[in-house]
Amino acid sequence: MTKLDAVFLSASVPDPIKEPEYAATAHVPAISAAVSALVFVVLGRRHLIWGGHPAITPMIALAAEQLGVSYSRSVTVYQSRYFEDELPEANAQFPNVILTASVNKDRKESLALMRDEMLRKNQYLAGVFIGGMTGIIDEFRLFREWQPNATTVPVFSTGGAVLELAQETEDPDNELRSNFDYVDLFHKKLDIRIDEPRERISRG
Repeated sequence: MTKLDAVFLSASVPDPIKEPEYAATAHVPAISAAVSALVFVVLGRRHLIWGGHPAITPMIALAAEQLGVSYSRSVTVYQSRYFEDELPEANAQFPNVILTASVNKDRKESLALMRDEMLRKNQYLAGVFIGGMTGIIDEFRLFREWQPNATTVPVFSTGGAVLELAQETEDPDNELRSNFDYVDLFHKKLDIRIDEPRERISRG
C-alpha cells in the first residue's frame, strides 16, 4: 500500500449523447464548483489521486500552481494506455502519471485493470464522488470493497450518476444534498482543518 494520506477523486460531467439519463440530472456548475473546492481543500494537505480526465487535469494543475504547491508531488494521475491517443499532451511533462496496460484492446477490460491498480494498490483516507456517469458507480462500489475503512463522500447536489448512490450511503445531516458551500463541506467530511498548513515545496 502507498500514499497513506490519499484522497481519491471520481468526477466527470455526464455526456448527453453517451448517457443522457445522467446528463439530464447533472448540475454542471455544481460539478465544476465541487471539483474546484476539493482541490482547494486538499492540495498540499493530502495526496490526491484520480483517473485522469481531460477536462479536470488542466484545472488541477493550474490550481496547484496558484496555491504554490507541487502538482507533480501532490497528485497522482492514473490513465490507461487504451486511451493513449486521447491523453492530454500536458501529462507528458509530469512524473506523476501512472499508465496502466491496455488489455486486449478492449475498453472495458482496460478500465477494469486501471481501476484495480488505482483503487486496490493505494491506501486511502477518503473517496469523493462528483457528478459522473456509469463509471462513477463502478468506482464507488470498488472503492468501498477495497477501502472499507475509508470515508466515502458522494456529493449528491452535483447530480448525475452519483444520485444513484443515495441508497448505498448514510447522510444523517443531509449535507451531501443541501450544502453547496463545497469548501465547508469538504473540510468537514474529510476532517481537514481550515487552518491546516499546506506543504509548500518546489514545483516539480
